Amino acid sequence: MKDELFFEGLDPKELIADYGSPLYVYNERVFRARCREIKNLVSYPAFSVNYSVKANNNLSLLRIAHEEGLMADAMSPGEIYVEEKAGYGLDEIFYISNNVSTEEMAFAVQRGIVVSIDSLSQLRRFGRTFPGARASLRINSGVGAGHSDKVVTGGKKTKFAVSLDQLDEARNIIRGTGIRLVGINQHIGSFFLDGEIYLEGVRALLDVAKDFPDLDFIDLGGGFGMPYDVKTQHRLDLNELGRRLDELFYAFAGSYGRQVRFKVEPGRYISAESAVLLGTVHAVKENAGHLYCGTDIGFNVLIRPVLYDAYHEIETWPHRPEAPQKPFTVVGNICESGDILAKDREMPVMEEGDLVIVHDAGAYCYSMASNYNNRLRPAEVLIREDGSVRLIRRRDTLEDLIRNFE
Repeated sequence: MKDELFFEGLDPKELIADYGSPLYVYNERVFRARCREIKNLVSYPAFSVNYSVKANNNLSLLRIAHEEGLMADAMSPGEIYVEEKAGYGLDEIFYISNNVSTEEMAFAVQRGIVVSIDSLSQLRRFGRTFPGARASLRINSGVGAGHSDKVVTGGKKTKFAVSLDQLDEARNIIRGTGIRLVGINQHIGSFFLDGEIYLEGVRALLDVAKDFPDLDFIDLGGGFGMPYDVKTQHRLDLNELGRRLDELFYAFAGSYGRQVRFKVEPGRYISAESAVLLGTVHAVKENAGHLYCGTDIGFNVLIRPVLYDAYHEIETWPHRPEAPQKPFTVVGNICESGDILAKDREMPVMEEGDLVIVHDAGAYCYSMASNYNNRLRPAEVLIREDGSVRLIRRRDTLEDLIRNFE
């Protein structure tokens, strides 16, 4: 069982006893390993990795990512604020805006942070309001990818970016308002396991980039996937992807006449496998011939299965490898019939008080948690490289539920 390595010899039951259930548990060794894998993706020297804070915004993890030499992207003033608190310099943050107010643009511009603009109307407003300011133009090169239609951000039907047929008008706006275009960027979507679709997007963006002669950087976006279901999904071949990216980077630099900085946004790849979510079984029952395992992991704690039909491997603790397997639907404690973690999953027969271990819970999990049903968000703990455990976010209290009321 892979979780036995993950816990570094610690007992999940003891973690629950100390910090409550449910509980997010992170492994520092895994997190740092993923940072280093992406940072060393290519040999091209002007290369940087942007940690996607929307995937996981825990301050301790942000500090580790910064220690590992990763830069950061931000989608809101709140993310910029948290990145600053984690030690990121303003030149290490890239603000990727989407349908934002002038005030949000100003929050970044006044700090000297480069802003990504993703529509002609926002480009006009940015130019009128901040003439001469630095900006990047988000371009939809026509390539899209993702594990769900809800996370595909490139291609023909998306709310994001400026399309290729709008580039001439974008250039006119840039010239007319004095915007200093220092970069172009794209994001094809979230989650790919075959590097070919990503390379297709890179080639398309580089074909556009050659017509912008004064770029400081080209941000290729991300969506780097990892296998949530090891039975059906393979691991992304980073060595092959890095080799082919190197070829494209060096060739482009040669034809462009100088080195530009290439950036990637690996997203979930950095944090997803660094965490598991522990929960407790509180009910086991049969309704109309269907077996249900009722846990305290409602969709207020983990919404991905409900929102995206996302798959997470689920194991039980203690392990009972010899126990008979039966098809259980694993559900949470939210008053909604759709509060389902897994449907008809073959699992050993469980008992009240057992734990469930939800794997690969480090990306888009706690960051999307809520207080729906006025339930408390769980604590987060980090298993350090030396085997010690540190609380990195406390569990909500009842007082937190009314903290902002007047």
